[in-house]
Amino acid sequence: MPITPDTKNWTWVLDEVCPECGFDAAAVDLSRMGVLVRANVAEWPPLLTRDAVRERPSDDQWSALEYGCHVRDVFALFDERLRLMLTEDGPRFANWDQDVTAIEQRYDLQDPTAVAAELVAAGEACAARWDEVGDDDWSRTGDRSDGSSFTVETFARYFLHDPVHHLADVRRGYERTG
Repeated sequence: MPITPDTKNWTWVLDEVCPECGFDAAAVDLSRMGVLVRANVAEWPPLLTRDAVRERPSDDQWSALEYGCHVRDVFALFDERLRLMLTEDGPRFANWDQDVTAIEQRYDLQDPTAVAAELVAAGEACAARWDEVGDDDWSRTGDRSDGSSFTVETFARYFLHDPVHHLADVRRGYERTG
């Protein structure tokens, strides 16, 4: 059964603590972005080797495998967007429809072992890019195609919520499915 597409504008997490996962964007120590990404990455491989990796805990929630594919792709996408923000003046990011990507790339049928390895590689590349951000870079800008504008600082806080939130989603899902 397909998941209902997520149409929320999640930029609100920049101003509020996420009630679902507890993420507090204002509390993120930006100097530790690479460390924080690597810590998140390290949590994923064991979750992607569980027997229930393909099971959806409910009709409206992805499986751990689908979330793993999504987070892998988020790491790659945000790494590229950060690269653009650091090397271009005010880049505009093309729209990315995560739900279309999940269907077209058949997240549900991918090999969990390969996804884990790809997630680790994409996460490490993204973490390394965050390690490169210098003091003068945090105010550089970029814009999403929907008009949302970011500085590297707000982009960091917005980005980090995604893998943190989905890690919590997967853990809750495993609690439900055993």
